[in-house]
Parts: sequence; structure tokens; C-alpha cells
Amino acid sequence: MKEKHITGRRRRACCAALGAACLLWACTPLRVVTHSVSTTETAVPAGRYELDAHHWSVVFDVDHLHYSRFVMRFDRASAHLDLSASGLDNATVEATIDASSLDTNVPQLDQMVKGTQMLDVARYPQIRFVSTRFDRADKARGSLTGNLTIRDVTQPVTLDVTFNGYAPNPLTKQPTVGFTATGHFSRAKFGLTTWYPAVGDDINVRIEAEFEQPARAN
Repeated sequence: MKEKHITGRRRRACCAALGAACLLWACTPLRVVTHSVSTTETAVPAGRYELDAHHWSVVFDVDHLHYSRFVMRFDRASAHLDLSASGLDNATVEATIDASSLDTNVPQLDQMVKGTQMLDVARYPQIRFVSTRFDRADKARGSLTGNLTIRDVTQPVTLDVTFNGYAPNPLTKQPTVGFTATGHFSRAKFGLTTWYPAVGDDINVRIEAEFEQPARAN
């Protein structure tokens, strides 16, 4: 009897969970479920776009003792993208990263990299990127060159950029565009030579970013 009672409770719990899932699905707006984007660049409205604070990532990796590529990220950043009527060809982007938001998933290592031997975030709290040129490869891809500043040292860096798509955001209704960017640079060119060669010099970067055009004030 006890086993049957437990089985019955489990059955009722499963039915309740299934019902909740169905209710959640029914409440999900159809426009979100069926959302799609256009890869036609000319469809994107011109203007200024701000980085979506909740949908971006800046991840980089570096060789660690030739065992692996050690992965790190930053948790706080802001950026804006200016798009002209001609699209990406004359677009500009500026981004600022909070250097103190470095996250290696190892608290002790975070403090070491943020310290005076490396980023020295107390003296240099920001990492900045300002674009200078976009060279198109095809209708969805190109190379974005700009000036990267770390520890008050500025060097040119080129990112391979892919335009992922455009559409009005189904939740906010605002024009939204998405990009993927990859690249690499030498940390030694920014004076960051600590722990070399145990830690490699070449830094790989991967960026995922959504930019949204702010709503006009009434």
C-alpha cells in the first residue's frame, strides 16, 4: 500500500509539472517562439545602437604551459555602434571594458592578473577599443580595425566580424542587430610580459554582442 501511495504521489507530481510546462508554453508570446532575423544589411535602420547589457560576452584565452588554452572573460562592459545609411562600410564602434571585472573562475588568479604585474586595474581601470576602419569580405563578413588601449598603451588590432542578423526585438520592439567577432593580439605589445613563456604571448579573443537602438523619448 505504501509503495502504491508513493507511486500515486509521483504520478500526480509529474502531471503537475507537465501542466505547468504546458501553461508556461501557452503564455509564451508567439512572436518570441517564431522570431527570425534578416541577414539583409540594408534593412537595418541607420542610427546609434547601444550594447544590450544582458546579451554580450568578451572571452579570451592564452596558452598555459602548453597544456591548454586557459579561458577568461570580462563581466562588465559598455559600447555603442553608429550605423550610417550605407551600413557597415562606414560604421563605427567604441567599447569600454571594466578591467576590474576580469573573471578567471579562480579568485586568487583574478587578483594576480588584476594586480600591478599585469593589468594594474587600480591605475588603469578601463580597456578601450575605438574602430578606425571596416574592410568588407562579403555581404555578411569583414575585418574591423581599431585602436585597443590597455594600461595606457594603444596598439592597432583587427577583428574578423560576422553580421548575424537584424530584426525588431520581439520583447522590446526596438531595432536590434547581432555580431560575432574574433581576433588575436600580442600582450607583449602592451607591456604585459609577466609569466612569459609559461603563459603565452598570443591572446585569442571572441566577442558576441547584441546592439539595440534606444527608444526615442516622447
